[in-house]
Amino acid sequence: MKWITRQKVKVDRVACPWLIRKFVDPKAEFIFVPAEQVEANARELGETPFDIEGCELGHHGEDVSFNSILKKHNLTDPALVLLGEIVRAADSQPSQPHPAGEGLRWIAHGFSALGSSDHEILAKEFIVYDALYAECKRRVASAPKD
Repeated sequence: MKWITRQKVKVDRVACPWLIRKFVDPKAEFIFVPAEQVEANARELGETPFDIEGCELGHHGEDVSFNSILKKHNLTDPALVLLGEIVRAADSQPSQPHPAGEGLRWIAHGFSALGSSDHEILAKEFIVYDALYAECKRRVASAPKD
């Protein structure tokens, strides 16, 4: 399946491809184009748009695109939900931001500042999301049970 979004990826547009490849479609292909070309390309080529204004897999209320993908694909793993809180805090201004969000924002902007292409950023930064997910799993497993 092909997925399309805006070029110049940072937080959500790296987190979503990581989530898609790991939990939705391991063979997913990602296309990055100028924002004004996303809708036309998606319609013409049948690609699934994400993280653009007004699309199903975009921002809704305080949810970012990562959260929309979790909901659409019924991904309820508590560690992914926790990671979604971190991505939300890094990519938007939620009313109760997760404290790890600011660090993730810094990392995402740092990768962007290296001047790599969008695909290179995905290749380099997926390990960051692997590590965050591992830590989320550890924290969820060690959380006190009610």
